[in-house]
Amino acid sequence: MKNVRLEARTIADIDGQVAKVLRGLGNPEPPIDLRVVRDLLKLDRGYYSTTDDGLLREIRSRLKVAGRQVLLRPTILRDAVQSLNLKALYLPDQKRILLDQDLPLIKHRWNEAHEVGHDIIPWHAGMMLGDTEQTLTPACHEVMEAEANYAAGQLLFLVDRFRAEAISVPPSLDLVRKLSKTFGNTVTSTLWRLVEQAHGDRPMVALVTGHPHPAKRKSDFDAANPCRYCVESPLFREWFGQIAETEIFSAIVGYSGAQRGGTLGEAEIVLKDRNGGQHVFAFETFFNRHEALTLGYWLAPHTSVY
Repeated sequence: MKNVRLEARTIADIDGQVAKVLRGLGNPEPPIDLRVVRDLLKLDRGYYSTTDDGLLREIRSRLKVAGRQVLLRPTILRDAVQSLNLKALYLPDQKRILLDQDLPLIKHRWNEAHEVGHDIIPWHAGMMLGDTEQTLTPACHEVMEAEANYAAGQLLFLVDRFRAEAISVPPSLDLVRKLSKTFGNTVTSTLWRLVEQAHGDRPMVALVTGHPHPAKRKSDFDAANPCRYCVESPLFREWFGQIAETEIFSAIVGYSGAQRGGTLGEAEIVLKDRNGGQHVFAFETFFNRHEALTLGYWLAPHTSVY
């Protein structure tokens, strides 16, 4: 699944909202503490469980008394969690964020920031949890989720602070891991951020997949959809957006070893742009025992040698 492209005006509007929050916090140093973000925005945080129906019923029961939207549609919580495969919920009229407690703790931070994103994006108010037929359409839901993800990234990576540190050295997965520790976020979200935001003048792409080596693939591996995420930088989308995820994944398979963890391999790979021009990219892949993370970045135009 490729990342969704947001319009420049949308990005500018979200940037303004995130900047307002950071100013309100005195432009903090990384890693940002989401507890102070909740205090500033007067947000409450709770938990639910997708494996314990009692907790969800309890939340729903309380909201029948206090929450208008759930009072009007008692099944809205279950519908949203099940049909949209949600990892967290935001209840606007409650100013309340609910996180799936069954997910690993390391994922709570991003999910909470994502719901904060829904809170600070003005046009999301009144559109949450599928209040209208429009917001239940997959296309609208996908855009709203992409907008909240963008806001989460801007908040957790302190807008330009991340970019300044990221461009100070050449891109690499070692750099991604270093920045992950500095900003207190997952390696996957840091990789996503690096590709989307850090290097505006260099085409970059990232893949999040299962283990690429044929001997290490899980039984549910889908050759037609091998990537959980395919993240393209704006310039990569403009020049190389015609390249299918499966084509990039096949190139990764060509150099990846069958190690159980750590670096799986690296290689220089030639990709064709939309006009047929050939370009050399540096690719490297790391397996964290759950997912394979791949970074590819442009090096130079390819010159044929005869």
